[in-house]
Amino acid sequence: MVKSGSSFEGERIAKVLARAGVCSRRDAERLIAEGRVAVDGEVLTSPALNVKERSTISIDGRPLKGAEETQVWRYHKPTGTITTAKDPRGRPTVFERLPPGMPRVVSVGRLDFNTEGLLLLTNDGELARHLELPQNAWLRRYRVRVHGHVDPEKLASVANGVTISGIRYGPIKIEVEKGKEEGNRWLVVTIREGKNREVRKIMDHLGLQVMRLIRVAYGPFLLGKLPRGSVEEIPQPVLRRSLGKFFGEKRER
Repeated sequence: MVKSGSSFEGERIAKVLARAGVCSRRDAERLIAEGRVAVDGEVLTSPALNVKERSTISIDGRPLKGAEETQVWRYHKPTGTITTAKDPRGRPTVFERLPPGMPRVVSVGRLDFNTEGLLLLTNDGELARHLELPQNAWLRRYRVRVHGHVDPEKLASVANGVTISGIRYGPIKIEVEKGKEEGNRWLVVTIREGKNREVRKIMDHLGLQVMRLIRVAYGPFLLGKLPRGSVEEIPQPVLRRSLGKFFGEKRER
């Protein structure tokens, strides 16, 4: 068995598995805890291990394939699907609805069951983690159809952030789309953190009922006119131009 405290030059095993597109770093740690990962023929007992390029890694006895070129897809998630590989309640998942021929991918963050719109998918778990980190401050923009009286002063009250039920939310920008329906208005909400059900909780705090919630942008990537349920790969030149910092750091490793 590989000792849990072993370390040497190289990269953390969970990071290597994530970059190879096997799964997210968190799921990689779970695989290791279940005794399903081996390095140079020895089963790991802890993710606290660095591996070198010449190390032989296997999962469930099958050799790990080399890291593939990083790819990212835009997916228009429909409502009524959950962003997880498997749901114990039997609800349809995002990954079950992907078209045939898609490689194994992980999602960048999540959208809840009743939220639709842009969900980024990638074969690079390390990139997914990079895009999710709050310190990278990727803007998330949503269109929200709300029912209730829209008070501009209330909307402005969360511009510098707000604490709801003991949870602190960062600055929130809310704009009102032009329209004549007072009872049902569309708002554009921009946030940076993307905490669990953040937009819904903010709307509830403002006394507004969410009728429909659509994510239309994640960083520089836009939903655009992508049809509901469709997947479209982001071209490599666009991807590398938008994620120059990530690819620069990757080359330096």
